[in-house]
Amino acid sequence: MVKIFIGGLPDNIQEMDLAILVSLHGRVETIKIVRDRATGKCKGYAFLEIYSLPDAKNIVSTLNGETFKGNIITVKISEEESGAKTTKPKANPAFKSKRPRLQR
Repeated sequence: MVKIFIGGLPDNIQEMDLAILVSLHGRVETIKIVRDRATGKCKGYAFLEIYSLPDAKNIVSTLNGETFKGNIITVKISEEESGAKTTKPKANPAFKSKRPRLQR
């Protein structure tokens, strides 16, 4: 799965509208529109999980900079996805050295 970010969405967007737009260019697995908790309006962006990297690249190249419901949208592959793969392993806490405390 590849996660993509779509920004510049109108506040009245529905998941089905976004699914129709994006599914023309690649297979969409999940859609998460980020909404304000109090009002339920879209905060202007969403994350989508796309089935494959070629589909994700096709969606980005086709839709980035296009107009959707009067707004110019930004579409890119999410950096969060690549950051999760390159996490550094934690050191073993048994071997972690501590600084001595000063006694007063």
